[in-house]
Amino acid sequence: MSGDEHARRADWEARWREGRTGWDRGGVSPALEHWLEAGAVPGGWILVPGAGSGYEVVALARAGFQVSAVDIAAAACERLRGLLASSGAGAEVVQADLLRWEPAQAFDAVYEQTCLCALDPADWPTYERRLHEWLRPGGALLAQFLQTGREGGPPYHCSLPAMEALFSPERWRWPPEAPKRWPQHHGRWEEAVRLVRR
Repeated sequence: MSGDEHARRADWEARWREGRTGWDRGGVSPALEHWLEAGAVPGGWILVPGAGSGYEVVALARAGFQVSAVDIAAAACERLRGLLASSGAGAEVVQADLLRWEPAQAFDAVYEQTCLCALDPADWPTYERRLHEWLRPGGALLAQFLQTGREGGPPYHCSLPAMEALFSPERWRWPPEAPKRWPQHHGRWEEAVRLVRR
């Protein structure tokens, strides 16, 4: 394990052990509920990176999807496994650093909600390349870009102009309609966008 990976893992482990999880909604994101009701989530295998407590992992598994959930913190993985056991849902739970993790196969969709905004912006290009590699051509990236309105983090502000530059139209197909806005905690909100991997 590299020094950077060790530091990232220790930081997130401490946050979970100390209960510093202010991003945790306590339930399923309304954006995911909307996408599921609208039939916007493609069938097959779905990745939830930076899964945390994993409410969305359970919701997707209950909806009949095969789900892989990845988080760097052992405490988060333990919590998610407990939630899955109590709900009767099944999913693969992997503890790994997503900047180095390699899945066994390409996914049909990725549900991205809390991972990008938790990463240092210097790591965003690496993460974008990994998302592109993890998805099959034509696969969907169901992304919620957190709007904090402030500098620093985590969570980091994911402005739409920055996201449009990061997820370039040469590699991702953006929808013609404007993103749908969903409220978050502490006056923040998320811009929900369904991108398609070219």
